[in-house]
Amino acid sequence: MSFYLAIKEVWRNKGRFLLIASVVALITTLVLFIAALAEGLASANREYIEKLNGELLVFQEGTQLSTTASRIGRGSIAELRRVKGIEAVGQVGFSTLKLVPPDGGEDINVSFIGVEPGMPGEPTVYDGQQLMRASSNNVIVDEGVVARLGVKVGDAIRLKVTQGTQEEFYDLTVGGLTDRRQYFFQPAVFAPILTWDKIRPGGDAGDPSADLVSNIAVVKLADPAQLETMKTAIEQNVKDVEVADRQRAWEAIPGYAAQQSTLTTQQFFTFFIGVLVVGGFFQIQTLQKVAQIGMLKAIGLSNWTVGWTAIIQIVTVNAIGVAIGAVGTLALTANFPVTVPILLTGTAALTTVLALLAIGPLGGIVSVFVLLRIEPLRALGMAQ
Repeated sequence: MSFYLAIKEVWRNKGRFLLIASVVALITTLVLFIAALAEGLASANREYIEKLNGELLVFQEGTQLSTTASRIGRGSIAELRRVKGIEAVGQVGFSTLKLVPPDGGEDINVSFIGVEPGMPGEPTVYDGQQLMRASSNNVIVDEGVVARLGVKVGDAIRLKVTQGTQEEFYDLTVGGLTDRRQYFFQPAVFAPILTWDKIRPGGDAGDPSADLVSNIAVVKLADPAQLETMKTAIEQNVKDVEVADRQRAWEAIPGYAAQQSTLTTQQFFTFFIGVLVVGGFFQIQTLQKVAQIGMLKAIGLSNWTVGWTAIIQIVTVNAIGVAIGAVGTLALTANFPVTVPILLTGTAALTTVLALLAIGPLGGIVSVFVLLRIEPLRALGMAQ
């Protein structure tokens, strides 16, 4: 009976209920879009660090885990490799260069990352081969570069860098392709560490007498379960360094925490608005049909049936709105260009949709209580 009454009223007042379903759909789109934006921005900031094949990152002490401020020399690397429990250590350097499209289009900013071949920090390729020598001209590019330029293994790419006051161009060969490894919102090009040191802005142009200085070192542990113990051991045995796991390292990226907290706050307030909108609509609906509910109760309809009818109606209309909004958002995000940092993961989408499905009953709970408290005689104007 409750289901029949609920669906019957929705069907007879399609326009009115479609309006609230449309509002819920717009709220759903907004919440899912914010969730996708938050995940996309976070991923564009942390992707490389998140996917590192090492458990710990070593920074210069006093740099507040900043990859741009940190400097790690060969001496520290040698000390790290002598610490018991460390399986491998790889130097990693970061810089930003411009990738020159072969068709003469606008230059593309890329994260130019130097890694030691075969050591932690080097990404795994799905096409082509890994980096072979520390000074070769072969590079690995991520899917962000592939999407923008359409390059494949064996193609040549040109990098533009300012050395001093002069613009220099370097031609390199794509030796391998890896999955998305963005860093600082930019697609990544991975070069052998000596090649990186020669090309990067302010590099020593391959001076063999200069100490090879990277920004960080990536450490792979013999036993990943000993994470906290190894952090302490490294800081005790290697001077002037600070150690962090991957999560702590990406959370220390400038602006990361503030960005995520801002977007989370926006999501919260959007949910809150959704609760108020749905609650307000069904409260108005309740006030408009007090007489009808009074009549139904007068002829024997129980409070149980009235309450469940309202709940089914609220859940149905809300679910229709969420479904429309979710499908629309998925279609919208699927057609964004690769340069827009939008990433709607299955986990984030499912969590958000479940939360949105809960705002209907939550927002309409007041109207259900109002319906239960309606007195038939008062509703029909017969009470003194």
